[in-house]
Amino acid sequence: MAWGQRALYREYRAAWEAQQWHAAAVALERYLAQDPDGRNAEALWFNAALAHKFLRDWPKAYELGIEAAARAKRGIGDPAFWNLGIAATALGEWATARDAWAGFGIDVPPGNGEIEADLGMTPVRLDPSGEVVWGRRLCPARVRVLSVPILQARRFGEVVLHDGVPSGERVSNGHTYPVFDELKLLRPSELPSLTVVVEAPTEDDMDALTDSFADAGFGAESQRNVRILCRRCSEGSVHHTAHDAEGGVGVGVGQTFWLAAPEPDAIRLLEAWSAANPTTRHWTALEPATYPP
Repeated sequence: MAWGQRALYREYRAAWEAQQWHAAAVALERYLAQDPDGRNAEALWFNAALAHKFLRDWPKAYELGIEAAARAKRGIGDPAFWNLGIAATALGEWATARDAWAGFGIDVPPGNGEIEADLGMTPVRLDPSGEVVWGRRLCPARVRVLSVPILQARRFGEVVLHDGVPSGERVSNGHTYPVFDELKLLRPSELPSLTVVVEAPTEDDMDALTDSFADAGFGAESQRNVRILCRRCSEGSVHHTAHDAEGGVGVGVGQTFWLAAPEPDAIRLLEAWSAANPTTRHWTALEPATYPP
């Protein structure tokens, strides 16, 4: 290794250890330009792409990710393919994304365009609020949000790009789900968020409200489902348990629900819900959602 290369390598290592991703990437790219296939080339190309992923510079992460994947072995879970899949997904380069997931060892539905799979439910942590919401995985790096966010002006139905490294977990009904951090909002949702105050005397009444919105393709969830956690706790293991509905009456007295639906549809669904049990089910104060400053 020539003296100039050694200096660049030391510069890269110092910046990397300090998490100065831009400086690390610049030094590393200059080093690789001089010796693209030298010692530890596979790991160095991977780190170069990874630095740009940390910077959310998707074109550069994609460009360098292709170089990293070209030097990685296919079908054994090499992270070079995973990072390339994320960068390709961020840019809508679906042919490359499909090939990257195959290179990692993941089967996705056949086709040529956008991947539309059903890989189950997962929680995702929204940026910058840190709110953890639930959604359905469309591919290894995308989630369609199926919760109604309450901590920032985000929406039910949007599609989010997420990281591949878990940052905490949620345990629900005996199943453990990794929490993934959002990297980018890929597709906004047009559905507005609303709040409403309901009188729902039993757990079944509250479930009926949630189910009626879900059946119509909208969202509804009780504010009882919200738990405020510190960042450290949120990134740990959090257990979701069913609410204690013993006592029946009063379960949903004056309970705030967050809704995701156009207002006319929300009114129609609320009226139908209350009409099914008009003596005990009531709603009021339907209005656009507001968020903490």
